[in-house]
Amino acid sequence: MDTRKTDKDFIVMTIMADPSPRAVALPEFNIGALFTIVSAGALATIAFDLFGQWLSPALGFSKLAPVPLANAVLKTVFGSHFGAGYLVHTLTGLIAYPAAYFFAVRPLARLFAPRVPELAIGAVYGVALWVFALYGMAHLVAGMKPFLGFSQIAWVALVGHALFGVVVAAVASGRSPR
Repeated sequence: MDTRKTDKDFIVMTIMADPSPRAVALPEFNIGALFTIVSAGALATIAFDLFGQWLSPALGFSKLAPVPLANAVLKTVFGSHFGAGYLVHTLTGLIAYPAAYFFAVRPLARLFAPRVPELAIGAVYGVALWVFALYGMAHLVAGMKPFLGFSQIAWVALVGHALFGVVVAAVASGRSPR
């Protein structure tokens, strides 16, 4: 009987025996993960919209307009927006952005920045969402000025997206601590 270990056996044993924090597993997609994603998305979207639609204008700043932005992107891509801007805004905030945080950002943060507080990761994620929305979608897709010309609404959107990211991180952290 041959008892020599192959390269494949060595690699498998090394990965299984690695107790370092760099051995991070992706979260499992199950009903608990879905509940975390949807609850984080619901609370974060409510916070984003309350801030952008109510608090910011009440303090004398611009009112956010995510639905017209979504309509502009849809019109550019499909030739018509079909009145679906509100649906796109809602589904993006409810599912897409929180799922990206839960399945990509959070595991990468655990791997590369394990000592950074989760709420800070969430704030940075929110800033990345702002860049995606105001440069990627508004400028590159819909043809608007980059970051809406850094007008007041761009800065309100920055705070709103950072708030969104912090709320998503807080819910994710509360449901499944790092």
